[in-house]
Amino acid sequence: MSTLAIRSSTLARSSLLSRGPMISQVYHHVPIASSSRIRPFSVSSCARLQVDEPRKASLALRKDVKEREEQSPQKIVGGTGKGVEGPHYQDQVHDTQDILANESTTGAWTMMNPIYTENELNTVKVVGREPVTVADKAAHRTVKFLRRAFDFLTAYKAVPISPEILKQNPIPIEELRSKGLLLSHHKWLFRFILLESIAGVPGMVGGTLRHLRSMRLLRRDGGWIHTLLEEAENERMHLLTFMTMAQPTLFTRALVLGAQGVFYNAFFLTYLFSPKTAHRFVGALEEEAVRTYTHCIEDMENNLIPEWNDVPAPRIAIDYWRLPQDAKLLDVIRAVRADEATHRFVNHSLANLDQQKDFNPFALVEADAQTRGEKWGFTREESATFAREQQEKLQDVSRKQIPGH
Repeated sequence: MSTLAIRSSTLARSSLLSRGPMISQVYHHVPIASSSRIRPFSVSSCARLQVDEPRKASLALRKDVKEREEQSPQKIVGGTGKGVEGPHYQDQVHDTQDILANESTTGAWTMMNPIYTENELNTVKVVGREPVTVADKAAHRTVKFLRRAFDFLTAYKAVPISPEILKQNPIPIEELRSKGLLLSHHKWLFRFILLESIAGVPGMVGGTLRHLRSMRLLRRDGGWIHTLLEEAENERMHLLTFMTMAQPTLFTRALVLGAQGVFYNAFFLTYLFSPKTAHRFVGALEEEAVRTYTHCIEDMENNLIPEWNDVPAPRIAIDYWRLPQDAKLLDVIRAVRADEATHRFVNHSLANLDQQKDFNPFALVEADAQTRGEKWGFTREESATFAREQQEKLQDVSRKQIPGH
């Protein structure tokens, strides 16, 4: 598979990292791709924090309130300016020849189309953030409890199969399944459908509450809403993909109905009173999701799920992730895992921010896929550096477009 991040409504935030002449004007309804292979974040740059002077930024709209808050000595992640909440539809982006699919490919009806190179898919690792505060520990313990309950419900055991068994020809798959050491393809789908039917809740809850807060306080949002809604849609696309492979029974539908009802309201109250804890909870939850999909990928690569050998990717997955026409189900699972790693990274990073004043550092450009796959998230200082660097790149591009500059 090949590259990149297509965003039909935010114009490929990673486009600023491409190189080459600016040649085309782009509008929201046209899906655009651009390269994100140039790493936008340098670990060595973390030390260059904005400590010389406070960031002058405010989410307020009234001029007097905005000026007063901008004079505050408190440092703020991100800042106002061109494109801080996503590129304008009249902004120009780089053209690229490294696009996976042609223009006739459907899928422009989604908010985003995450696309990955083969190397980016291989960089995803099972990593986690150690809880520090009491709220962090509460969030992680809640996730661990839910994980154990979910494992029991889906008869899942994260037990590695010994190399001796893998060397057998044929591998005693049915025997391993009867002992509960392997999940069948039906049980994997059952687990995925339950997981994704719940995973789409947090982004929608967070986006809704921040949307209402923005209107209630008559202040801008700082770019949070769009990222959270993208996350919710992305998880729903995972669910729709798996739904093309199996139709849930009445029992499964009842579980989804009950789980959504309980989880939505519980997460709603959590986000209402402590959004930082809520984002930390989602980050920990996505750590477990990456671990689960990694286990499934390993089973598929070891031929432990023979029913899925050479199964073609569903059409909806090919359109959404811009996969090759001959893509297999394994490619889909790897793309889903990369998405979950992104949610892990973003939510842990957002949990480190000032929930009331900081801008979303990923509103304009996401961190590159390698960083998202290998790192649990950004600290607040790293987010500040990342946001400043991306704003400077956008300003440089804007200056080059103005005659005489």
